[in-house]
Amino acid sequence: MQDNAVLDDPNVTRVLLAEDHQIVREGLRALLSASPDMLVVGEAADGEACILACQTLDPDVVVMDLSMPKLDGVSATRAVSAMGVRVLVLSMHGGDEYVRPAMRAGARGFVLKGAGLAQLVEAIRCVSRGDTYFGPGIQAPPIAQDPPRDEDPGLTPREREVLQLVASGRSSSDIAAMLSVSPKTVETHRARIMTKLRAPNSASLVRAAIRLGLVPLDDP
Repeated sequence: MQDNAVLDDPNVTRVLLAEDHQIVREGLRALLSASPDMLVVGEAADGEACILACQTLDPDVVVMDLSMPKLDGVSATRAVSAMGVRVLVLSMHGGDEYVRPAMRAGARGFVLKGAGLAQLVEAIRCVSRGDTYFGPGIQAPPIAQDPPRDEDPGLTPREREVLQLVASGRSSSDIAAMLSVSPKTVETHRARIMTKLRAPNSASLVRAAIRLGLVPLDDP
């Protein structure tokens, strides 16, 4: 059980880890526990769990992966940022097609996985203060100067989930089984997604999913 004095210490940053790989979460927790001003208050293995955890655990900063099941990291970032929780993205990929959607969704920082502990702690502290942080190798997108684009095409959480699975190479029957719905329902979602994204074929859907940060470039 965590000490209430530590939980209530204003000098301690409360961190939530949102990452679908348990071994990565365990490694991050162990690393951050070495910093006396960091406290990992919880973990989440998918985007939906991250949102629920933020509602109950009141973290200061979420360390967010982008490619997660149920709800992707960009959608989760948008939701928890609206709750007033600051987000630091920790990702394998640092290209503009990943950084830009995350920052538009409300992320305050972006660091590549593989960064050292000192850099990660510095990034968390920076984001916790309300500043913006970009790790080495990450080019900050000129978001403020960008004209409005279709980064957020108005997909529902379920549609984003279906798009993520379609772009990962899942068939309609596979998706139906995973989501406990009928294949016809999946096809209906797919048709609506194609209309919203103005995507005429599967290749266009994959490109849109990459642009929205739902799947990494090396996924099928």
